Amino acid sequence: MSRTKWIGTFVLNVIGLTAIAIGSPALAQSPATLPPHDKLLREIYQELIEINTTDSVGDCTEASRAMAARLKAGGYTDDEMQVIVPPGGPKKGNLVARLKGTGAKKPLMLLAHIDVVEARREDWVRDPFKLIEEDGYFYARGVSDDKAMAAIHVSNMIRYKQEMRTGKFAPARDIILALTCDEEHGDSKFNGVVHLLKNHRNLIDAEIVINEGGGGVMDRNGKPQFHAIQAGEKIFQNFQLEVTNPGGHSSAPKRDNAIYHLAEALSKLSKFEFPFKLSPITRAYFERRAAMESNGPSPSIAADMRGILKEPPDLRAMERLTGLSPTYNAAVRTTCVATMVDAGHASNALPQRARATVNCRILPGEKVTDIQATLTRVIADARVSITAMGNATEAALPPLTPELMKAVESITADMWPGVPVIPSMIAGGTDGRFLNNAGIWTYGISGIFTPPEGSNAHGLNEKLPVKSLYEGHTFLYWLGKRLGA
Repeated sequence: MSRTKWIGTFVLNVIGLTAIAIGSPALAQSPATLPPHDKLLREIYQELIEINTTDSVGDCTEASRAMAARLKAGGYTDDEMQVIVPPGGPKKGNLVARLKGTGAKKPLMLLAHIDVVEARREDWVRDPFKLIEEDGYFYARGVSDDKAMAAIHVSNMIRYKQEMRTGKFAPARDIILALTCDEEHGDSKFNGVVHLLKNHRNLIDAEIVINEGGGGVMDRNGKPQFHAIQAGEKIFQNFQLEVTNPGGHSSAPKRDNAIYHLAEALSKLSKFEFPFKLSPITRAYFERRAAMESNGPSPSIAADMRGILKEPPDLRAMERLTGLSPTYNAAVRTTCVATMVDAGHASNALPQRARATVNCRILPGEKVTDIQATLTRVIADARVSITAMGNATEAALPPLTPELMKAVESITADMWPGVPVIPSMIAGGTDGRFLNNAGIWTYGISGIFTPPEGSNAHGLNEKLPVKSLYEGHTFLYWLGKRLGA
């Protein structure tokens, strides 16, 4: 059977339909009637979800060993995989496994992080560390971020191994699996990707890395709208604004007040916008979105998107797009926003100190030192000190090569006819920045579609459409084979 016909039949089986490949999430099949590969995926997914990997009480090492056991049961030997635990972090283990190819090309790496954000049972409708399937959705902490891709990668690595044994797959490059810990803590001392780059780069040195960050968006009826391939991300940098003062008794207030000075500084910042800039990635994003929106219910959105692509850009059009969604603005500007404040020491005393944390998401190519200088200029108050908190990782944008784009577009067209592939740059952060900074080009590609409101990753009652997990499984299986061969 051809790949296109096989995918179509497979998707129909997965979501329990006979004529419509895309429909309501509630139409997914029960686990007992899933095809064998999806049945294995669901077992792996549930096992991984139900191992708590939060920073407070979780254990990534346990999760890594459980996934290593899955690989071993699927035919991998001990010398083809290892659990790497960084010194001083016994619960911060990472799994690296390798499927050997001919070596004609540099390796492909399948990357996913297995740590998750904290979740308190009393805040959630359901137990966040039990996989619940309900009304066409999976619910639990990590169902989307990022244990869906982790489970998919493990399942597909097992399938590739089986196909190599039967002569159905002969990869021209090694395929590396890396399940890492502490992504949610950025460049912490136990970040798995940072540790592997520094101490075991030979194990993860690859030409192409498939990571989280991309994926598809549905409309409210469950119909796919577009499939994003993420290439690059903004630079994360916090700054501390601080004002100090001798203070005094609150019964004799002075105009020289640390809280007022800090408030004035933050007010200036709230009114300031960094310059509008398009990169090749964001230009391609708005070009393709404009083409898509031209045939949609709001052609004025398409006109505004074309407006910002002009030279000079139509900044009034940008204002209208920002009014629709702040994510449009975040794509074309560095942003800095106050996120925390701490001031005063007693209710009956003038404040001796006032501090604020300002979180900046900086466009690739801009320097942290230049952003700090801009903050100093905008605030224009020598009483307010501005200090960078930690060292940001500045990384280049990875190139969208014809090989990669052709593979993603071809498989997308097979699975979701007519759905465009749109390059994107995310405002959030992933471990891709560390790999891109090291010259290991990393892309967010998943084939996992979410509703317009998202999956509520990091929030309460995180969810993922059931059919999206299985569709992502199929998409990434074919992408791995295409890029691997």
